[in-house]
Amino acid sequence: MKFEVFCDESSPEVLWDRKANTFLVLGSIWIPADYRPEFKENIKKIKEAHNYRNEIKWNKVSPSSLMFFKSLIAYFFSTENIRFRGILVEAEKVDMVKFHNDDSELSFYKFYYQLLHHWILDFNEYTILIDHKVNKDHNRIQSLKKILNHTNLFSNIENVQALPSHEVLGVQLADFLTGALNGKFNNKITSEAKKEVIREIEKHIQGEIKPTPKAEEKFNVFKINLQGGW
Repeated sequence: MKFEVFCDESSPEVLWDRKANTFLVLGSIWIPADYRPEFKENIKKIKEAHNYRNEIKWNKVSPSSLMFFKSLIAYFFSTENIRFRGILVEAEKVDMVKFHNDDSELSFYKFYYQLLHHWILDFNEYTILIDHKVNKDHNRIQSLKKILNHTNLFSNIENVQALPSHEVLGVQLADFLTGALNGKFNNKITSEAKKEVIREIEKHIQGEIKPTPKAEEKFNVFKINLQGGW
């Protein structure tokens, strides 16, 4: 079966500035490839219903757009064909020198690998789309693809590509849910509308947003243990 995965990040600056925030947050939306036309059409209808014309982004949440984002959350949770996986990386525990060659960009893509690898299943094909960012090493994306294929021998990573988020609705939805996760765990939200979005997500999951069991398939949150142990 073919799947498409859309990825975004929040607070990446913590990898080179530990005081900027507590967690790096990476998030991903997973859909069957043949669901994409319906996915795009459904989001278009939600936007039209609320007269929402902007790009879907966490930073666009405001009192005037709140009902649109609540409808978007309801759509996500009512649709079996859309799943979300996010990971939390506690920045102060990242040993940049020992494990990442003192290279914050390298560590960033290693954590992207952790986001993706554990949901790639045998005998499937995957296209992975990441929000575009400027890298010092222009081979980062192709290296990620190569490593994912090497470690998932019975699946096929057809493509890993970086695109501007305004071109890809899946990346926009990933931005929104990743931003909500970031808002919950980095705990610096002052916007009442954003607090209400987090409460709306918690209403749907029937509890507080927190790390989930590995088996959680709808709204999966993984906090990486960088201290080892069992």
